[in-house]
Amino acid sequence: MKRKICVITGTRAEYGLLYCVIKNIFDDPELDLQLVAACMHLSPEFGLTVREIEKDGFPIAERVEMLLSSDTEAAIAISMGIGIIGFAKAYERLQPDIIVVLGDRFEALSAVSAAVPFRIPVAHIHGGESTEGAMDEQFRHAMTKMSHIHFTATEEYRKRVIQMGELPENVFCTGAPGLDHVYRFKLMNRKKLSDTLGFPSGKEIGIVTYHPVTLEKNSAEKHISELLKAVQRFQDLFWIFTMPNADTSGRIIMKRIEEFLKRNPERGKVFTSIGQARYLPLMKHAVVMVGNSSSGIIEAPSFRLPVVNIGDRQKGRIRAKNVIDVSSCNEKAIANAINKAVSREFMSSLRGIRNPYGKGRSSEEIVEKLKTIALNKKLIKKRFYEIL
Repeated sequence: MKRKICVITGTRAEYGLLYCVIKNIFDDPELDLQLVAACMHLSPEFGLTVREIEKDGFPIAERVEMLLSSDTEAAIAISMGIGIIGFAKAYERLQPDIIVVLGDRFEALSAVSAAVPFRIPVAHIHGGESTEGAMDEQFRHAMTKMSHIHFTATEEYRKRVIQMGELPENVFCTGAPGLDHVYRFKLMNRKKLSDTLGFPSGKEIGIVTYHPVTLEKNSAEKHISELLKAVQRFQDLFWIFTMPNADTSGRIIMKRIEEFLKRNPERGKVFTSIGQARYLPLMKHAVVMVGNSSSGIIEAPSFRLPVVNIGDRQKGRIRAKNVIDVSSCNEKAIANAINKAVSREFMSSLRGIRNPYGKGRSSEEIVEKLKTIALNKKLIKKRFYEIL
């Protein structure tokens, strides 16, 4: 009998990171993929990205509507509650053998919380990391304690998960699965990317991906205003903006970006959803990335892409030498960091850079463990592992 693997995806970015894991499960004759699309995937405001999943040919076993059309603290908390109800109904119908979640977002926490009463083993990818500026920090560690199988991106993160009391035999350092796409697939060339995204072929490209720092109240508007003033200084760069996720205060960031481009249409373009097939080649052909996205920490080193990382959202994550950290979100500091990032000297310093998050072979290891790990009472009845 096939082992049923239920993969949860709630955002466009997370789906891109999970793509190779999903495909390997789907292609394995001994496994039955149960793909659950939730949250942002089902929202027209965020690009209705469930269509991208359908285009990729993966059958969707269940859709969990949970996202309120608001980004207030109450709306996020209520969405989490609705999500728990939706995931509970999905598990009752699907009866999966293992649930797979990635990362640290609120919809993933809802998915894991709903699994506990069903006694279904949960496999968590990207545990043990630290993002001190976001509430995701708390969500991630809570998910670790409710999960049974752990796939970490580095050995240091593996040790941290064990430090939290998880059994070493169930914690595996596999690297970041999002890198598999970088090394396994041929990425589109610059001309095709330019034609697809509609940016001028004769200009250098910069990427801006900025998310709310969710543990800092009422900071989003000031931060995005300073960031936009900084990028406006660079007349020779065409900026590709990607919209933030569904987090508290995300809509003010969207609004300010749209206003900026309405005033300066020649300076850039904004996309609600670019998709992994275009986002990775965009990183390959860009000269700098600015913002606070995890992709600047995890995927960008594989392209030797200079990253200006702003604020505390990614504080605590292991980073390669492509990252220039800017502690305070003000125009001058950001502009100085961009100048450094695009300098010939800094570009040259990135030759031979090593990505600490792996070499793009994570998905095979993850799926092999999902297929072979013993599903018994010992796995479900967790005990706290004491480090002596």
